Amino acid sequence: MALMDFIKKQFIDIIEWMETGDGTLAWRYPMEDREIQNGGSLTVRESQMAVFVNEGKIADAFGPGRYTLTTATLPILTYLKNWDKLFKSPFKSDVYFFSTRQQVDQRWGTTQPVTIRDKDFGAVRLRAFGNYSYRIADPKLFHTEISGTRDTYTVADLDGQLRGLMLQHISDAVASSGVAFLDLAANQVEFAKALLDATAPSFAALGLKLESVTMQSVSLPEELQKILDQKIGMGMVGGDMGKFMQYQTAQAIPKFAEGAANGGGVVGDAMGLGAGVALGQVMAQQLGQGLSANAPGAPAAAAGAAAAVGVKPEDVMATLEKLGELKTKGILTQDEFDAKKAELLKKLV
Repeated sequence: MALMDFIKKQFIDIIEWMETGDGTLAWRYPMEDREIQNGGSLTVRESQMAVFVNEGKIADAFGPGRYTLTTATLPILTYLKNWDKLFKSPFKSDVYFFSTRQQVDQRWGTTQPVTIRDKDFGAVRLRAFGNYSYRIADPKLFHTEISGTRDTYTVADLDGQLRGLMLQHISDAVASSGVAFLDLAANQVEFAKALLDATAPSFAALGLKLESVTMQSVSLPEELQKILDQKIGMGMVGGDMGKFMQYQTAQAIPKFAEGAANGGGVVGDAMGLGAGVALGQVMAQQLGQGLSANAPGAPAAAAGAAAAVGVKPEDVMATLEKLGELKTKGILTQDEFDAKKAELLKKLV
């Protein structure tokens, strides 16, 4: 019976792995009911490594090349087995292959805004997206820490863990790069390098090498982006508050028109679309008076300015012309135009 069992055994002469391109990182050679023949060959291709594991303990590791399996090529495994026949009989051991090529085009990105400290804005919540690539650098460590005894371990199995490591170090990368948020878009290479340097040790602890990191975009949440746009607008007018109010008024005209056309809104009911231009001018005048309140003679000047504030005839004419254009385009009806016209003419009395 023992002789029949021995005859039925399948002896392995050649051990090799042909990758299938499905993102496999680790693959266990099928050894069930089979033993490795003494003098068999092991073929490890470029971008691969092979590891022999005996009774849960990692023995020998092989890089690219073709090996004849003898006591000379498997010294650690031979010592663990302690064969008294000097490895002349078949032996059984688990063999794992590892892909050491770069795993490229891996995506990282913030699912939620990440809070960082910025030297210009203080605490800022930003979103960032990019790519990274990595490879297995230490298959023994990867086996003990990650893949274990599984038949296969893929890139997809590891994706969530590595993505989390990238996001975990974004704040550290921004701080170490010394790049302000406003300059990140123009210094994406520096930020990406800082993120690589901050994250690489966490990859190394898993037996991996983080090869490259790229950043494709970085942005603020919508509400903060609006504040930043206003700050940029102020910079474009050189801090001139009057010009900034004119800019704001021009931006508000379409909203006034929409409110008037729909017949609703506090601003539409009180002033109408046409009064939007005059409203912007009045606001600019009042704001200018407030900024000069500390100047010599400010109380008297402010009183005179307050008395002078009003709707000028030329403003009314400009407004009526604008209303006429809106009526021509069908945005205002004839009745709405007549009502606004009468209201504005009363202001000249």
